[in-house]
Amino acid sequence: MENVSSHKHFILNGFNELGALRPVLFIPFSIMFVVSLSANSLLMYVVISQRSLHSPMYILIAGMACVDLSLPLFFVPNMLLSFLFDWRGISLSGCLVQMHFIHFVGAFQSTLLVWMALDRYFAICTPLYYHECMALPRFLKFVIPILIRNFFLNTLMVSLAGKLSFCVGNVMNHCFCEHMALVQLACGSTAINNLVGLLTAFFIPVADFVFIAASYVVIFSSVLNSSRSGVKAFHTCITHIMVITVTLTIALVAFLSYRIRNGLPPASRVFFSTMYLLFPSCFNPIIYGIRTTEIRQHIVKTLTSGGFVQTVPHS
Repeated sequence: MENVSSHKHFILNGFNELGALRPVLFIPFSIMFVVSLSANSLLMYVVISQRSLHSPMYILIAGMACVDLSLPLFFVPNMLLSFLFDWRGISLSGCLVQMHFIHFVGAFQSTLLVWMALDRYFAICTPLYYHECMALPRFLKFVIPILIRNFFLNTLMVSLAGKLSFCVGNVMNHCFCEHMALVQLACGSTAINNLVGLLTAFFIPVADFVFIAASYVVIFSSVLNSSRSGVKAFHTCITHIMVITVTLTIALVAFLSYRIRNGLPPASRVFFSTMYLLFPSCFNPIIYGIRTTEIRQHIVKTLTSGGFVQTVPHS
């Protein structure tokens, strides 16, 4: 049997179709990167520094800001250097590490929305037991199983990708190490990789979305059956629905573009895959900062007063 060597070094060739215009992409992506870092840092600072915001809902929003702050750091700096200096190379080990961090941390976006849905469910449907339900020891029962699920599925997916032999080529039509973009370069059967990728997508974002949708159906029913009870808490649900809708739409386009036959140009496929990770990081803090009254008031106060003087109410 002929011995075929497996590539251990890859070229990230995303947006190569733009030719000489490719360096121009540095401008919009660097702007989005700066917006993501600054907006999420400000949101985290406001929630951490203000004692009035130390409630479960706002802590979860700060957790979302932490994820949105971390995720672009795993791929955007390398992507910007690629646009400016044409640095496109990455080793197989570096690719797998990047892939694991991107998919594992990215899974937290939908996971945090699940926890936010739980928070709203307890606040609206069981207000008398809200603090008891959201107490850390009890809430960890919802947190730990989901974290184990995310870690196991993403680690399995990346581990299986690392065992493949890559003899089709070493040019990956992407700006970072996306799972299916790497698997497509493998020789031999990749059926198990496709299956695990589908299962990961089903048991993380799809399962999370089904749980969130079911919880909001219960929440809406509870609010409609009451008079004024829960109306303020219900207002924050609208913010979560906006975030879920935008994130899920971009994620579905990015996911399906690699798994069904379509006429989507390669550059558009790379764009949607990149926006799936980067756009929510810019979108989420702005939406939460504007739509959540208490956070908006503290952000305005922080920006207008220099940001480092905390107002402590007199007893």
